[in-house]
Amino acid sequence: MQSFVYTAAATRVVFGAGALGELGREIAFLGAERALVLSTPGQAASAHRVAELLGERSAGVFAQARMHVPIEIARAARAEAQRLGADCAVAIGGGSTTGLGKAIALEVDGTRRFPIVAIPTTYAGSEMTPIWGVTEGGVKKTGRDPRVLPATVIYDPELTVALPLALTVTSAMNAIAHAAEGLYAHDGNPVTALMAEEGIRAAATALPALRADAGDLEARSDALYAAWLCGTVLGNVAMGLHHKLCHTLGGTFNLPHAEVHTVVLPHALAYNAAAAPEAMARIVRALTAAGRPGGSAARAVFDLAEAHGAPTSLREIGMAQSDLDRAADLAVQNQYPNPRALERGAIRALLQRAHEGARPD
Repeated sequence: MQSFVYTAAATRVVFGAGALGELGREIAFLGAERALVLSTPGQAASAHRVAELLGERSAGVFAQARMHVPIEIARAARAEAQRLGADCAVAIGGGSTTGLGKAIALEVDGTRRFPIVAIPTTYAGSEMTPIWGVTEGGVKKTGRDPRVLPATVIYDPELTVALPLALTVTSAMNAIAHAAEGLYAHDGNPVTALMAEEGIRAAATALPALRADAGDLEARSDALYAAWLCGTVLGNVAMGLHHKLCHTLGGTFNLPHAEVHTVVLPHALAYNAAAAPEAMARIVRALTAAGRPGGSAARAVFDLAEAHGAPTSLREIGMAQSDLDRAADLAVQNQYPNPRALERGAIRALLQRAHEGARPD
């Protein structure tokens, strides 16, 4: 067996239908007294419901979270937390809202803690990682810091039933991307590999059931289970080409997060396939177990997205052909671990295929 280092994250998970009802107890368990509830404008009603549930433990609601965490929004949220005397955050929503909670926690004085309780309503997986991201001046900066890892995650499948099918699919594909990159990460290990393979299988199994019945609570539970596993993988390994490309495309060109991951993943897998054959075999095995056999890992992932109506080209989600050269330049500015060396020409070709929506070989 390979030598490896595995650090278990200290996140408390409360999982199950109706788990939102445990929120007050979980805040008390953390020793917190005043929670700032965070959400996007579109989920403000959910945020106010959470605030009502918390009663006197609610410090207020900040419903201005936005995709890619613009620095201006992060600063406003930090100021509001300070003004209200909040000592923790409750983030209800997807990765944008969890990311805003992390941005607050990142700037808190090191002598005190600012715990986050994450209540995911998508399958982004950000709630299980110590990874933060903030966009400033058109550039998305990311990093890792244990202070931003949510202290508690409440997974309640009832809160995801209303998630539109289109977002359900791209969010699940986003989760699969976390696991897929974890399988070829230079610092991966057998524990995260098990989580990755099972996470891919669970996500791919849930999608057909949710396409047939978006209210299928068992399938919603499977998708959240997948998000938990895939997010845990991402939180324990280094990110490679896929995630670096997606951060560049999302932060610089303001493309939708989950959709970018969905489109880019098959092409990033094709780029790395020859250099990571074992990882590709495990991805195929997981998808086969979910009833999705067929060809290479890259093709199987592309077909899974296409079969469920997800976008398959950067053009569809707003990327201009004229921006591809700049994206390729940005992608190779900083070197980082990846199974295959970062080659500007090859990455530019990858982006072209992704822009066109070409099916990988």
